[in-house]
Amino acid sequence: MGNRLTKIYTRTGDDGTTGLGDGTRVPKDHPRVEAYGSVDELNSAVGQILACEGLPETLGDCLTGIQHDLFDLGGELCIPGHSMVTDAYVERLEQALDSVNSELPPLKDFILPGGGRAAAATHLARAICRRAERRVWTLATTEEIRPELPRYLNRLSDLLFVIARVLARRESGQEVLWRHDRG
Repeated sequence: MGNRLTKIYTRTGDDGTTGLGDGTRVPKDHPRVEAYGSVDELNSAVGQILACEGLPETLGDCLTGIQHDLFDLGGELCIPGHSMVTDAYVERLEQALDSVNSELPPLKDFILPGGGRAAAATHLARAICRRAERRVWTLATTEEIRPELPRYLNRLSDLLFVIARVLARRESGQEVLWRHDRG
C-alpha cells in the first residue's frame, strides 16, 4: 500500500503545478494532468450511476469493476512509463459489451440522452469517457502512450452507451428517440 495521506492540503500546488506519480512537477493544465483528470471525472460519473436506486446487480458489478480499471488507467497516466492496463482489460469490456448488447433490439434511430435517472447518468458518463479518450490522444501527440489506454476508453464509451439503452428500457420502458421531423 502506498503512502497514507495524513494531511490533505500541502500548499505545493499553490503555484499552479502538481506532482506526477514519479515526483515530476508539471503545470496543472499539462496534457497528462488533463488526461488523468478526465479519467478521474469519468470514475466519479460511474459512481453516480452506481448510486442510482434499482440498478441491476450484474450491471452494478460490471460498473464497479470498471471503476477499479479506471483507477488503474488513471494511475498509469499519472506515472510516466508505468504500465498497468493490459489487453485483458479491453477484452473484459468487449465480453461485457457483447453480453449486455445481446438483450437489445437493433438500433434503427438515434437516441437522446435520457430515459430515466440511471440511463441519463450513464449517457453523461459516456460523454465524459469520450472526452477522456480525446485527452489521452492529445497527450499521445507529445508523449508515448500505450495503445491499450485509448482502446480501453473507446470500448468503455461503447459499453456505457449500451448500458444506457438497457437502463432506459428498464426505467421508462423505452428509449428516447431523436426525431428530425418535429417541425
